[in-house]
Amino acid sequence: MPTTTEPTETTEPTEATAPTGSADRDAGTTWARPVDRLEVGVLPPQAVNLNVSGRRLVGPVQGFGRLWQKTYRLTIDDVAPRTVIATWKAEFGSFWPKGNRFYGPLTGIAPGEVALLNLAAPGGQLLSTGIMVIYADAESFTFMTPEGHMFAAWITFSAEEAGPGSTVQIQVLLRANDPFYELMMAAGGHRKENEFWLATLGNLAARFGQSGEPTLDQICVDRRRQWRRAANLQHNAAIRSGLWSMGHPIQTVRRLVNG
Repeated sequence: MPTTTEPTETTEPTEATAPTGSADRDAGTTWARPVDRLEVGVLPPQAVNLNVSGRRLVGPVQGFGRLWQKTYRLTIDDVAPRTVIATWKAEFGSFWPKGNRFYGPLTGIAPGEVALLNLAAPGGQLLSTGIMVIYADAESFTFMTPEGHMFAAWITFSAEEAGPGSTVQIQVLLRANDPFYELMMAAGGHRKENEFWLATLGNLAARFGQSGEPTLDQICVDRRRQWRRAANLQHNAAIRSGLWSMGHPIQTVRRLVNG
């Protein structure tokens, strides 16, 4: 079973900072260019795009809830970091738990690309949201979330040398995007989110014929809620997706059957 540490809270909030790459990397090829609103490319017919096109990106600074930093790690033996990252990029959605779909761009995970996510919500419901790749190189890549996503977040996937193998890591800096999501996180959302990424690391290790014990460290960096961001609720992707599911019962049943 995955091992975790108990959540802790810092006594003083700290300022969140964006993920950064090494100074010797070419920022023109590793960082996405600024965009005002997101655009989604060609999608398969089964993909549901409700909450991505036309939305703005939001990071932890623009979120509502408490600020958390979560770090998930696992060691993969005898595989170089660049090999792990290349495989992770090429097959990203295949490592997710069953019932969740990642519709990435045809060009793959690269700076500036936008992907659509159709996630499994309670009761077999669909949650339609997305991400934008804001940074990518040979040893890491970072996603940022749009308005309405569960979190206002940066999510960084990386690998570094660990003897003859690699330590792979997912690090998330997040706030729940609005008061509704903050309630859901307190009612089990944190546990479900942790299970999701721990399972993802386990599936990634299995891709290389290995098993392991993923670990989790999580810290509450800032206990304050940003009430001036409560109006983020107007973009809530879970509410909008739930209304869509009620109006499309056939598609909802298919999701329950197919997983």
